[in-house]
Amino acid sequence: MAASIQPQVGELLAEARRAFREEFGAEPELAVSAPGRVNLIGEHTDYNQGLVLPMALELLTILVGSPREDGLVSLLTTSADADEPQRLQFPLPTAQRSLEPGTPRWANYVKGVIQHYPDAGAVVARARVCQQAEHSFAGVPCGIMDQLVALLGQKGHALLIDCRSLETSLVPLSDPKVAVLITNSNIRHSLGSSEYPLRRRQCEEVARALGKESLREVQLEELEAGRELVSKEGFRRARHVVGEIQRTAQAAAALSRGDYRAFGRLMVESHHSLRDDYEVSCPELDQLVEAALSVPGVYGSRMTGGGFGGCTVTLLEASAASRAMQHIRGHYSGTATFYLSQPADGAKVLHL
Repeated sequence: MAASIQPQVGELLAEARRAFREEFGAEPELAVSAPGRVNLIGEHTDYNQGLVLPMALELLTILVGSPREDGLVSLLTTSADADEPQRLQFPLPTAQRSLEPGTPRWANYVKGVIQHYPDAGAVVARARVCQQAEHSFAGVPCGIMDQLVALLGQKGHALLIDCRSLETSLVPLSDPKVAVLITNSNIRHSLGSSEYPLRRRQCEEVARALGKESLREVQLEELEAGRELVSKEGFRRARHVVGEIQRTAQAAAALSRGDYRAFGRLMVESHHSLRDDYEVSCPELDQLVEAALSVPGVYGSRMTGGGFGGCTVTLLEASAASRAMQHIRGHYSGTATFYLSQPADGAKVLHL
């Protein structure tokens, strides 16, 4: 069966409070939570100022803390996956002294947010700060999708994000007869870390060659007409992005009218484009998608995320979930981990 990711918030909060008491000898004064996310469709479009359609997950990260007066920050993680040390202390940044990324790696994103947060105000500005932290401290030139859906996600809805204007709109996904299954391949190819910035650079080069600010400005007809201006590889990369932006708009409209079959077809088209034109899939992800699509009751399936491993996302009838997991497990050469989730709320302050 799938791991249940409906979190026992009380249990997580109790664990965090216990760790805080043991470390600092007092009760924390505040607690917040933020969700994980999965992108339903719209892959590698965010940094091209395109459209994305993620949803917040019922998987949570909880943070507790208290203010202190000595100008220091003390961090402690309870994650079993974090690199050592699990404790870290450093002074707050000042006009004369900036924080820098380093080891342990798990703390870099937190340090980056602390460094940049004085610039934040409105919700979108907060998302920008977190994006900046990921760029400069975690070393990932990501788009704005993760940060926006973590802030603005709402239960029972996916979130359509225009990564050019940063406008968002909620798309209903609350039908109890439909489920979202996330399948972790538990594979991560080292290729990913070098190929992601390369893809981004290729997209920027094509946009420049066509005289556009970004691939968001390009129509498929324009790309075809300018084919001789770009490399064959660049053309394929851009064809994925331009087509994916169009698919994402169509998928949001299909979801709004409850047309899950149309949505599923667009998911499959997305996967094929990511596999063939953008070349960020891998045999394990292709295997998981093919296995899912052979199960009755599955509307669509695709790789999700940066690629070269990681997860697939599948839209299916809720009644088919157990059958799908059993079938995928039997037809996958590796060891898959499953998560079923409904769309969840974004970041929030918790009551202690």
